[in-house]
Amino acid sequence: MGKQASRQQGRHPQSDNEVHDLQRHISGRVITVGDPGYDEARRVWNGMVDRRPVAVVRAADAGDIGPAVQFARTRGLPLAVRGGGHNVAGNGTVDGGLVLDLGGLRAVEVNHRTNTVRAQPGATLADLDRATEPYGLAVPVGVVSGTGVAGLTLGGGVGWLTRAHGLTVDNLVGAELVTAAGELVVASDGENAELLWGLRGGGGNFGVVSTFTFRAHPLPARVLSGNLVYGRARWPEALRAFDAWTCDLPDELTSIISFMVPSPDWELGDDPLMLFGFAWASLDQAAGEEVVDRLRRAAPPDVEDVERARWTDWQSAVDDLFPKGVRGYWKNTSFDRLDDDVIEVITRRAAEQTWRGTGFDIHHMGGAVARVDENTTPFPNRAARFWLNIYGFWPDAADDEARIAFVRGFAAEMEPFASGGQYLNFLGAEPDLDPAAAALAVFGPAKLERLSALKRAWDPDNFFRLNHNIPPTLPQAFG
Repeated sequence: MGKQASRQQGRHPQSDNEVHDLQRHISGRVITVGDPGYDEARRVWNGMVDRRPVAVVRAADAGDIGPAVQFARTRGLPLAVRGGGHNVAGNGTVDGGLVLDLGGLRAVEVNHRTNTVRAQPGATLADLDRATEPYGLAVPVGVVSGTGVAGLTLGGGVGWLTRAHGLTVDNLVGAELVTAAGELVVASDGENAELLWGLRGGGGNFGVVSTFTFRAHPLPARVLSGNLVYGRARWPEALRAFDAWTCDLPDELTSIISFMVPSPDWELGDDPLMLFGFAWASLDQAAGEEVVDRLRRAAPPDVEDVERARWTDWQSAVDDLFPKGVRGYWKNTSFDRLDDDVIEVITRRAAEQTWRGTGFDIHHMGGAVARVDENTTPFPNRAARFWLNIYGFWPDAADDEARIAFVRGFAAEMEPFASGGQYLNFLGAEPDLDPAAAALAVFGPAKLERLSALKRAWDPDNFFRLNHNIPPTLPQAFG
């Protein structure tokens, strides 16, 4: 019913001719059903998502955004906006509507005098890192280099520099975007400041961003980073040591614990492992080695791979786990305790995960993230000590039911320990959830009210709705 309804909503008697006519108004390419490359153009990262848009507009420059937005709006076509295309929820495509593909807009400009970086909406983390690395700079971003800068930023941005320099949104200092009315507007602390607030974690609800401007930070040419690896028998001991160790850490150390069956290329066997990954964001590398050695002494690893790596190498180390076309379903939660009750759930679920095709990460938060006032951005629950991301990534559709059940079951078992909020970038599609209820679970009532008011100001008709949506009008019960 849902797919058929969206197809009917997006099609009009003259839509095919009109879509071809759009080509005259843009510099990029309009790809329609039957054109060479249509199936590839409509495909997104998550192989579970299979939709057939009326057309895909591959923008050649930022000037193509306005005409595409206006074309879709005036004809009642639902519009999906795609940046780097790494979104697990599959929001970058639509049945019976228009896809605006910005993946070709990948330019990144670094101003090393002001330590600022301008990035186009199709840039990936790899594009950003390659541009900043020669200047000894980095923008805090995520952990998979194929991820799009646009989606990551609009959802928050958690990665290897989080404790040292905050979330990606904490380093977003300005943006240019095309609104639902087709206007190009600037959002900065001095101009449309409330709109900039909404872009710092409110998702793609307010327009199509054509340029992001970030603050960058110094980073050494070689970054102390790596993994301490633990087999199943060592997990409880290592987690208890990690719990104590993280109570008193310098901001420069960001760590992520991962549980998974490792890739065959890693030559670590076929059993699930715990990998304690870390990055030290300081020029004083010797101090970082001492901090890591404290954990090494408390919980000696079975194997370790620690080195001073180029930032771009470290940032791309797990890219092969998430190839385009893999099937994906994710859930997440924040929590503050790592006591025996939580450790029991984590280790039991990790031991059950005996296949290649799911994994989960525990991000240690705090540091610079926690020092930002809670109301500075829409990002939820800055006080959280840890953030858990449970991610399924499997190739075979026959495994859908079992892998989704594992992710959902694990998330349900962690609910009693949850400390509030959801992270947009770790959320898969949940079509059965009411959008307002889903948004409330992410942001909480106060931030959702503020975001909804911003939505009414910039997109009162909810034209930009193919996202983790913020409704312009909320039920009275949420007020």
